[in-house]
Amino acid sequence: MDAEAVALASGATAVLDSARVVGTLDEALAGTVVAIGLSGRPREFAGRVLPIRAAADEALRHATHGDVALVFGTEMSGLSNAELARCGIVATIPADAAFGSLNLAAAVQVAAYELRVAATGGDVWRAPRFAPATTDEVEALFAHGTRTLTAMRFLNPRLPRRLLPRLRRLFARAKLEKAEVDILRGILARVDQLIERGQR
Repeated sequence: MDAEAVALASGATAVLDSARVVGTLDEALAGTVVAIGLSGRPREFAGRVLPIRAAADEALRHATHGDVALVFGTEMSGLSNAELARCGIVATIPADAAFGSLNLAAAVQVAAYELRVAATGGDVWRAPRFAPATTDEVEALFAHGTRTLTAMRFLNPRLPRRLLPRLRRLFARAKLEKAEVDILRGILARVDQLIERGQR
């Protein structure tokens, strides 16, 4: 096994272990149910042409019946017309037309990514959820904030205008967690202490 390939595999050596090296495209495609050729260049006699995302869906559909081949050309010139003609589907990566040529490694990565998304639905990890604040806890925070803002003379209770409704809207939109309410109450308590000291 090639040492550089092992180093670049970043632990995915199982893929390398199962890799098969052949001498011709005919040997590579033997036994496959469909071949999908990747090309960024328009070809006059190309068959069915799909963006890589749709091609990935097609690959999964055909994979239920047997092996599917993704065919990539060389770094320098890509697939020849004859090689692409062996592929039942032509897939292309919808890149910027002015910079449409991707290097081989990048094209393989994009294709592999689209296949994985097609297979898994694009599920990702999720951040942990923490206990939400209760209505009573949010209301106590609002009352505490009103007292502190009044003591700071930032809020005039006689002329509150839109400050208090906007604070309520902010709290509702934030969907505060219990720990967050506790932090805000702690900040307000510290402000209360400083105000009290300043009034002595």
